[in-house]
Amino acid sequence: MTRRAFITLICGAAAAWPLAARAQQGERMRRIGVLMSLAANDAQGQARLAAFLQGLQQLGWIDGRDVRIDTRWGAGDADRTRRYAAELVALAPDVILATGSPPVVALQQAIRSAAIVFADVGDPVGQGFVETLARPGGNTTGFMLFEYAMGGKWLELLKEIAPGVTRAAMLRDTAATVAGGQLGAIQAAAASLGVELGPVGMRDAGEIERGISTFARSANGGLIVTASTLAFVHRERIITCAARYKLPAVYFVRGFVVGGGLIAYGPNQIDPCRRAAGYVDRILRGEKPGDLPVQAPTKYELVINLKTARALGLEIPPTVLARADEVIE
Repeated sequence: MTRRAFITLICGAAAAWPLAARAQQGERMRRIGVLMSLAANDAQGQARLAAFLQGLQQLGWIDGRDVRIDTRWGAGDADRTRRYAAELVALAPDVILATGSPPVVALQQAIRSAAIVFADVGDPVGQGFVETLARPGGNTTGFMLFEYAMGGKWLELLKEIAPGVTRAAMLRDTAATVAGGQLGAIQAAAASLGVELGPVGMRDAGEIERGISTFARSANGGLIVTASTLAFVHRERIITCAARYKLPAVYFVRGFVVGGGLIAYGPNQIDPCRRAAGYVDRILRGEKPGDLPVQAPTKYELVINLKTARALGLEIPPTVLARADEVIE
């Protein structure tokens, strides 16, 4: 072989090597879909996505290196969520993360075979997402947001911080499957606490405004905001209405109180997204979602905004402050 031919052979091999390497990497590349219930510009949604990505990185999955992650944001809009679910399914991902119930509904309607890991979902059995918590079966598993018994605790907390409350507006998404269970739990507590309930819908901002305005015409009222994607999407409007009409309000997660709400008791919404990365990892490594048990929250947080309490003329009892995980001044 001549010197020129040898050099040509070496140079050709060197040029071909990156292509071969990229081909091999392409064969190893896995694909993950993410369907978020909130909007892309929502700080809480970004925090949940960041927790999921961090969890994946800790397990060795780096976006763009050995996994490709496609993210869509439903923004609380049913039509958009269904459209994005179809888009993600068409990409043929190995597994899809869904935060909130609406994305899970849309994904299960789009396809029954893709592996789905959910986070921040209430009553996955009652909603038909899984067969049982211990043995989900099918293609879906994940992490629960709450249990219905939480509803009674919200009302007890409202009476504890505002003993004069005799009426409570229960803000809820009437279209959500979990709405009935939450209502039942709160009604059971209301009977023993002597509180009259007045359900208020929240299909849109206008219904929220009208419902709270009408409720606030009578005295001694308080507000309970039950868990749903819509409640979180409309949280700024809800907090503003509660402040305008001087209603002490109890919320289901910390994000409301950080935004100016009075008090919240519920699970940490970021942690399930981080934990979901572990299930995605196990599915990518060959386990079936139907064999992975649905997990309940591991920690509940009591968060109080003292600035809001002062604006409402409320003095938070020392016993409540002593139990708080976080107090916002």
